[in-house]
Amino acid sequence: MKSVLLYVNDDPGLPARLQAALDLTRAFNGHLTCLRANPYHPQMAFDGVTGMSVVYDVAKLTREADQKLRADIENKLSDEDVSWSYSEVNNHPARGLARNSALSDLIVLSAAGDDQDNRMPIGMLGDVLFNTHVPALVQPDAVKKFDAAGVATVAWNGSFEAGNALRAAVPLLQMAATVHILTVEENKDHDLPPLAASEYLSRHGITSEVHSMTAKNSVQEVLLSTSDSLHASYMVMGAYGKSRAREFLFGGVTRSLFNECPIPLIVAH
Repeated sequence: MKSVLLYVNDDPGLPARLQAALDLTRAFNGHLTCLRANPYHPQMAFDGVTGMSVVYDVAKLTREADQKLRADIENKLSDEDVSWSYSEVNNHPARGLARNSALSDLIVLSAAGDDQDNRMPIGMLGDVLFNTHVPALVQPDAVKKFDAAGVATVAWNGSFEAGNALRAAVPLLQMAATVHILTVEENKDHDLPPLAASEYLSRHGITSEVHSMTAKNSVQEVLLSTSDSLHASYMVMGAYGKSRAREFLFGGVTRSLFNECPIPLIVAH
């Protein structure tokens, strides 16, 4: 994971995203690309009496805010011992990230928290995952670090998405102190049992322990409680195994963990 792409936006999750991105970049001796994707839409209002138009200088206000944000981040990065660059694109965030991710190994985003006004929209997380082939780090706002050498858990259900996430996370899992594969019994057959995931990791020199559990309440609750008892630093998981529309309407493991997981998630679709 030599190329890390950070989503830059002036929101409450930025400090945690930035620090996590720095920790990862430093762990892999890689390069950090900070991307500010911000669409500009000219606004015009018409005076109903005179018929004259009034053009609001949104471009100037937006540019001033972007310049301040860039200066703040560049000032922060100037004291860090990592290679970095800063780019700006005139595009919606999810589309801008997708179009600039082709040569990235990981995209750093924020979790969708409980604060409706300040959280990262869960729709944006879905858009990025569905429109790229790049795994994402979903960082909780309250966790201002990423411990690549800590304990890792892998949420395994034998799905195509879980396999994608596991393969993408191999460089990270090679650094982990211990790796635990968590599988929760559900009313369906897994395409691949957890032993297959453990064997796959062993071919990369990664030793793992399999934990098979039964969900008394919900799958996400079992995953969270087990990760907590293992003192996990992060969790690897496949995202949107069900249709995205179904997850949005009825809830699901992906949606719940994007909102509730207290540790960083490494996810792929």
